[in-house]
Order: sequence, then C-alpha cells, then structure tokens
Amino acid sequence: MTDKPFSGRIACVTGASRGIGRATALALAAGGAQVVAVARTQGGLESLDDAIRQAGGLAPTLVPLDIRDGDGLDRLGLAIHERWGKLDVLVANGAILGPISPLGHVVPKDWDQIVAVNLTAQWRLIRSFDPLLQASVAGRAVFVTSGAATKCRPFWGPYSSTKAAVDALARTYAAETERTAIRVNLFNPGPIRTTMRAQAMPGEDPQTLEPPEAAAEAIVAMCLTSVTESGRLYDYPTRSWKSFRDPA
Repeated sequence: MTDKPFSGRIACVTGASRGIGRATALALAAGGAQVVAVARTQGGLESLDDAIRQAGGLAPTLVPLDIRDGDGLDRLGLAIHERWGKLDVLVANGAILGPISPLGHVVPKDWDQIVAVNLTAQWRLIRSFDPLLQASVAGRAVFVTSGAATKCRPFWGPYSSTKAAVDALARTYAAETERTAIRVNLFNPGPIRTTMRAQAMPGEDPQTLEPPEAAAEAIVAMCLTSVTESGRLYDYPTRSWKSFRDPA
C-alpha cells in the first residue's frame, strides 16, 4: 500500500466532529483524501480542520449540517457534484444512542428522533450520494452499525431496532450495486472509547477501551480500492469479516 492510497479520492464522513468519525476523517486525510466532513458542531469541525492541516492533509470541506435535514443532504450532494463530479468514499457514521428505556416508556418524540437520525438519514445519504458513488471508478460505502443490532438487550430497543434496520438498508444497497464498481459494507466497532459509549455505560472505565483511532484504521482499510467484499460486516472486536449467515 502506498503512503497516500486515497490521493485524488473524495471522501465524505458523517458524525465527523468527534469519536470514530473524527478519527476516520483524520486517517482518510492522512492517506491523501479530500475530506468532506459533516457534523452538527461547528466548533468540532473547526478543530478537525486544524488537526488535518497541521498533519499536512488537504484542507477539508466543512459541512455544519444535521443529517436529519434531507434537503440539506441533497444540496450537499449537488455541491459535491458541481465541484468534483464524483464521490469515492462514504463513511456513514453519524448516529445517536437515544433513550435507554423499556419500550413501553419511550416517548414518541424520542423514538421519532432516533429513527430520523439512525435510519432515515442513512437512506437519504444513499439517495443523495448514489449517483456520485456511481461516478467513481471504485466507490466505497461503509455504514457503522453495532452489535446491538443482533443482541437485542433489554431497554436498548430504539437503538437496536434502528441499527438492525441500517444493516438491512446497507445489505440491500450492496445487492442493488452488485454489478457496479461500488462496494458497500457494514462496520461493527464494538466497545470503543467514545462519548456515546460513556453515555451508554457510565460506570465503565474508558481507559479499558480501545481509542477511536484504532477503529478508524480498520474503517479506512475498508475504503481502499482493493476491497472486493460487499454486503458483508467487518466485526472489529474479532478482526474478521462476517457474512449474514454467520452468528454475530
């Protein structure tokens, strides 16, 4: 692998202001990619911009956008088309934990919010960016999922349900693009030292967990032009590819 395997490639990362998304954006930029960083937090994006520039990467395009804004994603797709005419890499990382609660106690507005962020927004990304990925000689899409999609633990219903739906969404997109140059896969990070993990497991010592940079390295490897897998899941805790006939 060359030092700059993403030179000349355009990469969009959602949830890029912190955690796994930020680390992935930094790693892609270090590999030579022109990064389009999407997040709600302007300050977090500006911090990412500083880090990429200090590391010698190309100046990223910062997009302060709530991914629930479907029209905003459409405008972003148009802007990418007008500037570069393609998108080579999509890392759909943006998500929320939502309520940890018995299903019968979940407030409807909280349910609607987690579905909007974790599921509907992911479909809007496909809708907006599929023509751009089709224009790439080797489009790569990675959707960040979770072991919660299959474990279905008590009180995790909203998060588990939306991540299971993302699995189905990504697998369907992979099937639809099977005869193209696009490769679509899922990434399960497992326990990683992130803000979301701290929210979910407040009593856990974060220093016992791997940092986001470790997971980002694996995601970036999934975005290489040499990747041939599609419609599969990379399980980071076991460092292995899984088909959906295998146990999670």
